[in-house]
Amino acid sequence: MRALPAILKERPKARVLIVGGEDVSYGVRPAEGRTWKEIFMSEVHSQISSADWGRVSFLGSIQYLHFISLLQLSTVHVYLTYPFVLSWSLLEAMSAGCAIVASDTRPLHEAIRHNENGRLVNFFDIPGLVAEICSLLDDPDGRARLGASARAFAQAHYDLQSICLPRQLAWVNELV
Repeated sequence: MRALPAILKERPKARVLIVGGEDVSYGVRPAEGRTWKEIFMSEVHSQISSADWGRVSFLGSIQYLHFISLLQLSTVHVYLTYPFVLSWSLLEAMSAGCAIVASDTRPLHEAIRHNENGRLVNFFDIPGLVAEICSLLDDPDGRARLGASARAFAQAHYDLQSICLPRQLAWVNELV
């Protein structure tokens, strides 16, 4: 949210689609019954014109099938997480061949290699985030390279039938 004013200013034709519910899945709820969306929107609201807010869509929680279609249409997928876990949604973005800009946080190091299959930026570096997003928006060849590499990495390390399920079954068999 803090990067929105600069992104919208730098890219006057960009559309920003934000997916996710407003409830807390991980972490702590904000004080006073507000949502994190409300808090961050109020922080940046005055920096964004009404016309530019019209280019930002909050989609909420969407069905999986629609999420995959949205990933396939994305020019740049931004995935920010404060250190917690590697999310299934990042792996889906990788398998869809998205050009990804992600937070340089430990859980993501398992899947994202900077400038190999995505771009990593410090979680708190708003200008750095804007720069990486804009850089990829200007570089179709770079987006294609990162997206293809992300997809190949996801297939090689997280494919359900050939990688994940066999490992899970082997683990269960070891327990038995």
